Amino acid sequence: MSRSVETSNWPLPANGVRFTTPPRLRRLLARHPLTSACYPLALGYYPEAQGHLMARAEPEDDLLIYCRSGQGWLDSGDGRIAVGGGDLLLLPKGRAHTYGADPQRPWSIYWVHFEGELVADYLRPLGQATLRRIGVQPRLLADFDALLGLRRQGLNLPHFIHAAHQLQTLLTSLAVLPVRGYLKSGRVLDVDAVQAVMRAHLHDSLNLDQLAAQFKLSRFHFAKTYRALTGHSPIQDFIQLKMAHACRLLDEGNQGVKQIAEQLGYEDVYYFSRLFRKVVGMAPTHYRALHQG
Repeated sequence: MSRSVETSNWPLPANGVRFTTPPRLRRLLARHPLTSACYPLALGYYPEAQGHLMARAEPEDDLLIYCRSGQGWLDSGDGRIAVGGGDLLLLPKGRAHTYGADPQRPWSIYWVHFEGELVADYLRPLGQATLRRIGVQPRLLADFDALLGLRRQGLNLPHFIHAAHQLQTLLTSLAVLPVRGYLKSGRVLDVDAVQAVMRAHLHDSLNLDQLAAQFKLSRFHFAKTYRALTGHSPIQDFIQLKMAHACRLLDEGNQGVKQIAEQLGYEDVYYFSRLFRKVVGMAPTHYRALHQG
């Protein structure tokens, strides 16, 4: 017997949405090879949700909330934090939480409850942070609207399989959205801005001290914040960008490996080749032979 999904009973206005996957379809989705990894249990959109308040002591599923506009708050055990337009909340199952709309400027939110065998794998790239300040992302808004289209379909399995894949795509897209970190000083570290500096230096060297200095941060705080936001070290990402550019140069087929290494700031062609093999999985000469066949 399927348990019920714990959603709020906030009174829906005419343009609000609240839709729950019927128990029969949930059982099918949990067993189906195309959906068992991750599938939606309930989803909705609450516009200007005056009076919206929800508390869960032991949530049995994962919940994603995206604030489109307005303001609200969240308390998940570490004190109350403010939520505003462009903020994403990821509330994992098993962790108590309470949240609600600001009385003066109530939030408008998209939300989706979900579960599945591989949910932890979908969420791992997003890190441990409950709140991600990603800004208002038109593509993400469109993804939520597309997912909400499920309520207009019949209650048949193919539509729900498609919705499960839309949800999976939405979750994986979050891992590549630009993110910003807010430091204790109140300053912001924008990952897009950091990577723009990296791209501007693809043809020379750039160490951690130089990168940190660009953003007026200590080496330690810069590296720690960047890793918390992306899951990688900044130099790791710089090398990844360099090797992606090396692949493009090899695909063009005009330059030798030594020339490409020098163009990317590596005087030692053997060191460049070792890095390339580590990142790409094969030597530069093998890559070129494979892609020019």
